[in-house]
Amino acid sequence: MPASRSSLVVVGIDVGGKKKGFHAVALKNGRYHERLKSDDVAELVAWCVKTVGASVVAVDAPCRWSITGKSRPAELEMHAQGIRCFFTPIRDVALKHPKDNFGWMFNGEALFNELEKVYPLRHTVPKAGAKYSFETYPHAITWHLRGGNAAAKEKRAQRGDLLKKHRVTTEELTNIDWVDAALCALTAQMAANGERLEAFGEPQTGFIIVPAKP
Repeated sequence: MPASRSSLVVVGIDVGGKKKGFHAVALKNGRYHERLKSDDVAELVAWCVKTVGASVVAVDAPCRWSITGKSRPAELEMHAQGIRCFFTPIRDVALKHPKDNFGWMFNGEALFNELEKVYPLRHTVPKAGAKYSFETYPHAITWHLRGGNAAAKEKRAQRGDLLKKHRVTTEELTNIDWVDAALCALTAQMAANGERLEAFGEPQTGFIIVPAKP
């Protein structure tokens, strides 16, 4: 059964590199509730657990590394649908990158490692009623909810409009990182409510979970 509407809190997290850190937005009963910017994984997870009491956490970062050196199956499946996305390398390749281009992915790895102590990573489309975490992707969320019309140049406007359409106020979401975190939280809200979702990928390298097309 879906979580109680009187107490349903979910969190979406946008993951950045060392300088940007993490942006997290909490929704309560589908409405904007709180936000947190931090560069500390332990602080962020404690906020999810103790401060806002989240049931579901959705994260915009790879939950697993590639095992082939090419894109993960989840990313290849999205590309096949016309959804452009990053590619996730093998961990050793990322470690050796001279410019630390994959530093944000290591931040995501650290976050998932800590989250999974309380919010187990789901390897299938989530079921309602339990605490868990999953990987999601704002561009794919926008693509699905807008019927395939998602433009990178218009992402701030398009994603903000989607939040307003779902009655999430955006006054506190003063940059695209907050907007993306809120969009992840919206997907967590849909998951917690048992709404239709779509999962790209497979268990070994991870799933990317987004709302199903209308």
